[in-house]
Order: sequence, then structure tokens, then C-alpha cells
Amino acid sequence: MIPLTLSEVAEAVGGRLTRGDGTVTGKVTVDSRAVVPGDLFVAVPGERVDGHHFVGAAAAAGAVAALTTRPDDALPCVVVDETVTALGRLAAAVHARLAAGGGLATIGITGSSGKTSTKDLLGQVLATAGATVSPPGSYNNDIGLPLTVLDADEDTRFLVLEMGSRGRGHIARLCRVARPDVGVVLNVGSAHLGEFGSADGIAVAKGELVEALPAEGTAVLNADDPRVIGMAPRTRARVVTTGRSLDADVRAEDVVLDEAGRAGFTLVTGGARAPVRLQVVGAHQVANALSAAGAALAAGMTPEDVAAALSAAVPRSRWRMEVTRRDDGVTVVNDAYNANPESMRAALAALAGLPARRRVAVLGAMAELGPGAAEEHERLGRDAVAAGVDVVVAVGPDAVGIADGALAAGAREDQGAVRVPDRAAARELLTEVLVPGDVVLVKASRSYGLEVLAADLLAAGAGA
Repeated sequence: MIPLTLSEVAEAVGGRLTRGDGTVTGKVTVDSRAVVPGDLFVAVPGERVDGHHFVGAAAAAGAVAALTTRPDDALPCVVVDETVTALGRLAAAVHARLAAGGGLATIGITGSSGKTSTKDLLGQVLATAGATVSPPGSYNNDIGLPLTVLDADEDTRFLVLEMGSRGRGHIARLCRVARPDVGVVLNVGSAHLGEFGSADGIAVAKGELVEALPAEGTAVLNADDPRVIGMAPRTRARVVTTGRSLDADVRAEDVVLDEAGRAGFTLVTGGARAPVRLQVVGAHQVANALSAAGAALAAGMTPEDVAAALSAAVPRSRWRMEVTRRDDGVTVVNDAYNANPESMRAALAALAGLPARRRVAVLGAMAELGPGAAEEHERLGRDAVAAGVDVVVAVGPDAVGIADGALAAGAREDQGAVRVPDRAAARELLTEVLVPGDVVLVKASRSYGLEVLAADLLAAGAGA
């Protein structure tokens, strides 16, 4: 972050400084446990804990001040009505200052699935061309995005921002914090369908990103998704299309998967052709890589440099197609960060591409699908069988439809399709049935916590 006096912070957020006028020389953080000397602590009220209770801990760790809704004797405070809103205002002020210098390119990424994977690929690609700030994990909301912006400083050349949406207006609000120069839209799927009401409603919300782009900016749109390419009329910016389609501006040809399920392809753009060998697992990563390539090309990189950087990029964020072979020969694929119908099918396809004695899919429910949830879960079970999964384990009462769909598609009761009530029962079952050579996929919506099950499975095979 650029150094700011507390008076400058107060002016940026419209707050009142209680005392003193030190300088923030470190980072802005919402976690008192992460505070180091020179930081600004933001007291965010949460569902379980209120950050205001930890101002004293932040002071003890060396924080310069706190952003709060009430004074606290432990630290100088910038007092505001609402700290999350103030955090966004502070980020907007810093971004405006950095952008005014002309040396910063800001890239925003949204989509129903693949945002974090694409962000991780793009961050690594751009880092080969200049100093890059890209968030860890899924920092894509009203707290995470401003924190990412505030990590940038005068030396930052590229700022990569992931943008999530739980309703109309959310992405537009994030773009007001940091207007992107390049906007990437990956896809329009079923994630949060229950909140948006329809896929068209999701498209309206995701398209807020391209609407926010300046006329001199670039919209990178997935030509293989009709709802995404349909956003082109909504932007003043130049449009660059990506995908497998022959008329895409940035496309993949000669796609092949290696024995580890990693894709190789020829990156084609304009008159250039360059080979790419991805280090991430799954054919679905080709689309993510093309979107990252489109953004990097828009930021000024050459096709050859983009292809080389994509080939060197490695998985960065946890619980997304983490493939680990246990000592006993069982392979665990932890893709448990989140799930929707499209990402579930992509994960099943990735599982099918891995060499295995037997393929086991341990699947929990997909949340926020709305009235069509039961149908989508049954369809998922059918899809699992069609993908060649040998055993489907449906975890929890909300996931029973997955087993029902697998049975309807021909899986055998208690052998090809199993229902278990919870993670503990799944762990007990899998401990008994997994043998060397098996590959087991673990995936569900984030709220079901199946990453814990994946960790247990890995621990069970340690030292075998």
C-alpha cells in the first residue's frame, strides 16, 4: 500500500480522526491476528465476531490506527458510520491516485465459475511482464476486493481483481471502487440461480463489468457462451473474443490431455501460433487459460510470452482441483471449495481424464439453485455415471438426489451409488473401500465443508 497519513485516511473515507496523525506504512487488514507494525486495522462486524472487540489486539501487534464505528482508547481511530463502506472508499481513493499516474493496468474478472483459477493463471502470466498484485483465494467481494486494491503501490504495473456477485448492482459497486481497464467475463452458469431467478438475470449482473469499462478499455468475452458474447453491445470498449470457436480472436487448437489430465493446446491469435502445456488439471482449464491469455494480450504481452507463462503457471488457490497421491497409492482430488452444475460437470470430466483402477466421486449438495435444485442434483448423478464414475457417494440429506440420479442411470445400489448422512459416515465408508489405484474426487458447495473430508482422506493415507 502507498503510505497514508491518518488525516489522509480520514479524508478519503469521510471519517473523524480521534487523535494523533501517524502514518500507515504497512497494509490494511481486517484480521487482528495478521497485524504487523505499521498496519491499519479495519474493525468489521461479522456474523460470529465483531472486529471492534480486537482493536486492543491490533494495537498490541503494532497497528498504527483502526477504522471503526466508535472510538477506542487502545488506538487512534478513524470513526465512520460503516466500516466496510469506508474500506471501499479508501480503496477507491488509493486506486484513483495510482491510476492517475498512468502506469497501472487494472483487470477485472467475473463469471459463474472459474474466476479464481483464471485469476491465478493471469496473475502469474502478468507477473512475468511487471510487478503484479493478484489476490489470494477468492477475494471477490466488498471486503476482499478493496483489500486487494490496497495491496498495490506505485511500483505495481498490473492489478488483477476477481469480482463476485450475489445480486444486481454488486459488480457495478466493485467497479466503482476500482474501474478496470480490461474486463474478463468467463461464463454464465447456474451459480446462485436461486438468488438471480434466471440465467438471463445472472448475465445482466455479470455484464455490469463490461458496462463499467472505458472506451479505451478492452472487454474479453468467451465466444463459446452465447450469454457472454451477447454482452458485446453493452460496452464502449474494444471487444476481444476467446474460445474454441474458429472465429474467436484468441482460440485453442489441437487440444490434448496428458496422462495426468493436464491440457496442451496451440494458442492462436492473429497470425501467431504458440504451444501451451498447462500445469493445472482438467480440460475446462483451457477456457480459463484462453481468457487469461486474452487479458494478458490486451495488457500488452506478446502471444509467445503469454504461452510460455501459461505453461509455467501452477495451481495457486486451495481446494481447487488439488490432485494428491497418497503413500498407499490412492489419489485424492480436492475440488471442494465450491460447486454448481457447470463446475461439477467439469470436475467429473477431469476425473474421467485421470488414469485410475476405479473412479470414485464423493459429492455433496449444490446450494442456491432455487426451485430446480432437485432436478439438477438428479441430473448430476446421471452425469457422473455417463462420465464413467464407478462409485458415486452422495453426502448428506441434501445430496440424496445425486445417488437417485446415478441409480436411474444404471449404477448399482450400495456399490455404484451410495448415500451417507454426513462427512463422518463418508470418511468411514471410504476408509473401508478405497484401495491402491483408486482416484477419489471430493466436491460440494462451500457451505457443506467437504474440504475437511478431503483432508481426512489424505491424512488416512499418510505413511502407508
